[in-house]
Amino acid sequence: MKEDYYIILGISKSASASEIKKAYRKKAIEFHPDKNPGDTKAEENFKKAAEAYEVLSDPDKKAKYDRFGHQAFEGGGGFGGFGGGGMNMDDIFSQFGDIFGGGGFGGGFGGGRRQARVKGSNLRIRVKLTLEEIANGVEKKIKVKRKKVAQGTTYKTCTTCNGSGQVTRIQNTILGRMQTSAPCNVCHGAGQSIDKKPTNADANGMIATEETVSIKIPAGVVEGMQLKVSGKGNEAPGNGISGDLLVHIEEKSHPTLQREGDNLHHDLYISFSDAALGTSKVIDTVNGKVRIKIEPGVQSGKILRLRNKGIPSINSYGTGDLLVHINVWTPKELNKEQKEFFKKMSGNNNFEPKPEKEDKSFFEKVKDMFS
Repeated sequence: MKEDYYIILGISKSASASEIKKAYRKKAIEFHPDKNPGDTKAEENFKKAAEAYEVLSDPDKKAKYDRFGHQAFEGGGGFGGFGGGGMNMDDIFSQFGDIFGGGGFGGGFGGGRRQARVKGSNLRIRVKLTLEEIANGVEKKIKVKRKKVAQGTTYKTCTTCNGSGQVTRIQNTILGRMQTSAPCNVCHGAGQSIDKKPTNADANGMIATEETVSIKIPAGVVEGMQLKVSGKGNEAPGNGISGDLLVHIEEKSHPTLQREGDNLHHDLYISFSDAALGTSKVIDTVNGKVRIKIEPGVQSGKILRLRNKGIPSINSYGTGDLLVHINVWTPKELNKEQKEFFKKMSGNNNFEPKPEKEDKSFFEKVKDMFS
């Protein structure tokens, strides 16, 4: 089981943005690879701290993590956060260099400034899922148009920044000599520029391609949840790293089932005769059809609960139920024979309403549903 992000950074859930950043910087300095050369355990802790910060520093991701835990991002095979450890050290320094004052520790730990790597842009797609797919999890193969480095494209070290991706300027001020760094305006921080490229490539040596991407979607996802497939966005020129593919989840409506959290609801209509005599009915579930028994004398509004026939919790808290709502259908038209029958029964004591204690009112049923 993955370690809690708040525990990794040593903070509480109520920590402010500045406290989260301060805690991450403290951990990053403690486990920085320049300070711990050859220490694989320290490097692993360094990556864990970066992963925790990547989620908790983003208000939207933090809200999803607080609600769903690690399952909010993990879909298997590279979802969420750092894609199960898929982000390497260059990724971390590229994304969080500002935490260290510009990508390193100024040589204080012997590593000096690390070259930033340009990251390709992210791609976004929408995936519509049926309730059956949501309940059981599914693997989708989706065609994605993404930019890749064209075959035959070569790069050379940028002569302006000498491959660092940064341009350092020293200015004399009234406070003394001040040094500032900024991304190179020639290579835009990549550290490389185009050497050769084919005629069908753009100015950066990129070409649009179509690729089939396999997306593993875990059971229990909800409408509006966003999953991430690391490295399946647009590639970056030179020594850059690929962007990510962001997958937005949408739910398809079901003909007979309605979702409420992890529970499902089904409206079952039966006739007067079925209600009086009892019957059995076949209904849909997310795992196929099942036959349910209706007891004689069932009342309209009764709710039958089929346990564990709902949606699995995204947080592995179990599986919801299927609630079957019984509705006794009143015919709108009767023939002469049918009318005579009900006229005869109108004065019959057995047809007079006699609600019992277990026959709860509508408001009591609603209260039970939400308790």
